[in-house]
Order: sequence, then C-alpha cells, then structure tokens
Amino acid sequence: MSNVHRPTFIGIHSRDASTQILYISSGCRQTMGFTPAYMVSRRAHEFIADPYHSDYPSIYESKEEAEEADEDEANAYVMYMNIKTAQGPPVLHRVTTFKCDNCVIVVAMAFPELPYQNRHELEVQMLDGAMKRMNITREKEAERANNHRQAAALWRMRSEAQQGQRVPLYYARTRQIKVAFVLESPASAPDPAPAAAHMTAAAAAAAGDAAAAAAARRQNGPLVVFVTGSIGRLIDADTSDLLRYPFLKLVAPEDLLRVSKFFEKLADTPDVLFETFSLLQRPHVIDGDIVVADEDNSRVVVECLGANVQDGVALLLRKLRSQPPPTADGLANYMRPKVHEMDEDGGYMTLSEMISDDPETSDAPEWSRLR
Repeated sequence: MSNVHRPTFIGIHSRDASTQILYISSGCRQTMGFTPAYMVSRRAHEFIADPYHSDYPSIYESKEEAEEADEDEANAYVMYMNIKTAQGPPVLHRVTTFKCDNCVIVVAMAFPELPYQNRHELEVQMLDGAMKRMNITREKEAERANNHRQAAALWRMRSEAQQGQRVPLYYARTRQIKVAFVLESPASAPDPAPAAAHMTAAAAAAAGDAAAAAAARRQNGPLVVFVTGSIGRLIDADTSDLLRYPFLKLVAPEDLLRVSKFFEKLADTPDVLFETFSLLQRPHVIDGDIVVADEDNSRVVVECLGANVQDGVALLLRKLRSQPPPTADGLANYMRPKVHEMDEDGGYMTLSEMISDDPETSDAPEWSRLR
C-alpha cells in the first residue's frame, strides 16, 4: 500500500499529563473506527494499546530545572505504536508529533495490513534538535532530568571551547514563540462554486450563502480549521478571527509563491517537510478594519514544520525574528537587503540543516523495530 494512500488523521492534545484531545480530524473514523465527537475531550494516551501508554505524556514534559536551550531542543518526534480500534485488534501507526507551548499536534499513519504485535517499549526519534533516540519506557524520570542537566552542562563546555564555531545542537537565545495550525487539505477542498468566483467573501456572506462565502475565501488557499492561542503573540490576530480564514492571506506577498509550492509538496508526500517564510505582522483579518499598507506592515519570519494527511494539513510555526518589510521596485519586485537575511552565526541550526537524508530520519527507520 502506498504511504500517500494510507489511512491517516490529524489530532491535537494538551501538553500535560491528561493529554486531553482538543481536536481530531475525520480521518479517525477510517483508521480507528471512532467518531471525532467520541474522541474529543478524552485522553489521547488511553487510546494507546501498548503497556507503556502511561509513559507517553512524559515525552513532552517541561524540564523546569533544565537550561532554556535544552527545553527547546526538539520540536518534532516520530514513534511507532499500536492504537486501539472500535472493533477488532489494535492497528500499528507511525505517529509524528509537533510540540507546541501548550499542546501537541499528532499526525498518524496506519499500517492495517501488519499483524498485531505487542510493543513493550516506547522508542522515540527526534526529527530536530539533538536528533537522538529515546527509550521512554526504560528511562526513569529522575534519570532523564539528570541526563538533561548533564547534557546542558556538556553543551556549555563545548560552546566555550569552540569560540566562534557553530555547535551541532539547536538552541535559541530566547524562548521562541510556537504556533500550531490545522488547515483543511488543499487536495480535498471542493472546487469553488462558479458564482463565488466573481464575488468577495463579504458579498457572499451578505447574500446569506455560507457555502459560497467559504468558496470565495478558498480562492486564497486552504482555510484554517484550528489554531492555538499563541497566535496572538506571533501576529496581530485572534484565534476566533482566524477560524475558516484563508491561511495564505496571513503570508507576506513576497512569499506567497514559496508557500504555495510548499503546500504542493506536502500534498505529494506523507513525510514531514520544512520551509521558512514571512507572515504579515498586521494581516487584514476583519472586514472593516483599517488596512495596513504593505510598506508599513512588518514581517514575522517563521520556520515551519508541515505534514499532510487525507483530510488536513498540520503546521508548526516557530518564530525566528521580526523585520521591516522589504522594499519593492516599480515592477512590484521585492528586494531583500542582506541585513534582513538570516544571521549565519545566530546560534542555532535551521531545520533544513538538521533534517537531512540520514536514513534514520527517513520514512521507515531501522530503529522502529518493525517486524
């Protein structure tokens, strides 16, 4: 079975011991047999059929005593686990998770053709940060905290010893803002109604045609179906304002083509992809609000981890910096001065440098212990 056509779903749960499910896409019906209404508000780890299910929340625990660099060392993880189904035996899933400030995005892909086999240990591969493997089941919490403190001390020693050299471990000088989005799948979004193609979203809504209004908004790309509250710390927008809002209208005009191509790549692969682009600091979200001129609208540069499933797109945005808008020539071509480019000695490695073609970060890593 092709990975592109495997049963998949997107879920979001709280980043605490409860792992309360905040959102789940309709793909859970096909993969597990449960309805979204049944799963929302339940505990995500209770759907794990393996005996280590109670250890799962500890992957995302905050290490209060750890250095800030260590706390932020990874944003994405991959693991294999058996997931309960409404009827029949559990089904093996490859689970990719993105860690946000207060929640975790889950992108799951099912392998229903494989026979059920109990997995006694939870083994996790980091997709960024230290890119290390962790056996959560074997490690005790005290041992993990001690290891993190030792790793932070070792990192500081290496940093001092390598004056002016880049250290092969992600870290940020300041705690970075992270925002999780779920968008409707660009591939599954219905074609706009002919009438909607010639009217604005406001005009269609005023006519009382909700479907036409959504179709008009969809002219600007996939609509937002979920976004975390941290969006207000990234750009001037509120969670409630962005629901059913076109994501591409948040993107700076000079990066629209880049992001459109990124979505096209996501639609063709089940893998986690990355991209860097700019958002508008003050997007025009609410009709009637003052429109900020492009030359006065600051940019927020973000690095994005993305994954696509059959019924949605999951994005984790991480703020890199804010910068003034680029200047444009008479032909509306944007020019980026070098001062606005990413600082090569910024103290952290980008995802493009960290997610390489290492076979252990590929779609079927040897460490997964698939038998």
